[in-house]
This record gives sequence, structure tokens and C-alpha cells, in this order.
Amino acid sequence: MAGSHQSGPRAAAKRDGRSSALAGALIGIAVMAAVDEIVFHQLLAWHHFYDRSTPSVALLSDGLLHAAELLALVGGFFWFADLRRRGALAARLAWGGFLLGAGGFQLFDGIVDHKVLRLHQIRYGVHLVPYDVVWNVAAALLLLAGALLTWRARSRPPTSRPR
Repeated sequence: MAGSHQSGPRAAAKRDGRSSALAGALIGIAVMAAVDEIVFHQLLAWHHFYDRSTPSVALLSDGLLHAAELLALVGGFFWFADLRRRGALAARLAWGGFLLGAGGFQLFDGIVDHKVLRLHQIRYGVHLVPYDVVWNVAAALLLLAGALLTWRARSRPPTSRPR
């Protein structure tokens, strides 16, 4: 097929940009939740998901967050694999979705969990403003990178290089 991006039985499959971006976003949310839970909850022990109760409840809340993050990661990778198997994966949109999901999770955590609901703070016993600024600016940078990548992927045709 002239101008085809693939050959063989998958060449006729149409790329599904929306599903690719959503699968990437789900994986991005799960990966950022895992980074938060592993680095800040376990390794640094700065906080738990829910710090407004007993240590047992705090530990339980971390376990529930970890379970949800693993379910999202597995679900996102199955979705991603299905899109790839069908030849419907729009890789650039999946990467854009990944960054949007990671940044969205981090910004939600920084604003809603930390400030609105006060489930926990980034760290205790320190001046919070520098931590909050770094956390939320990093989230905004991930969101900006994801938005730019998504915009570029939507405004340019897919490359003709074989994958």
C-alpha cells in the first residue's frame, strides 16, 4: 500500500489516537503513583497517603494506594499491548498521554491531597513552601511536556519509519 506506515495484515488497521493517549495516561498515573509511594512513602518515609490517623491506618492507606497503582499499571499495559497488537497504537500520542497522566497525578496530589483535603503533606517538620513549589512546578513541567508532545503528534503525520 503506497504511503503505508506498516506492511502485512496490520497495515489496514487505523491508528487510535484517543485510546493511545488514554492508555498512556493511565500508565503515567500509575508510574507517578508508584514513584510517589516508593520514594516518598517508603524510602524517604516523609509521609503516608493518609497521615491523619494511627500509624496502622497510614500503612493501610499506603497499601491501598500501592494496590490501586498496580491495577492501573497492569490495566494500562494490557490496553497498550492490545492497541499495539491491533496496529492501532499511536506511539507519540501514547507518550504524550503518559506525561499528561504523570503530571496530572502529581498536580492533583500536590493541590488536592496536600492542600485541599490535607491527607498528608510532602514532608513534616520543615518549611513546606519550597517543597510545594518544586512538587507543583515539576508537575506543571510534565503536563507542559505532555501537552506539547500531544499537540505535535496531532499536528504531524506519523513517521514512515518501520517500528
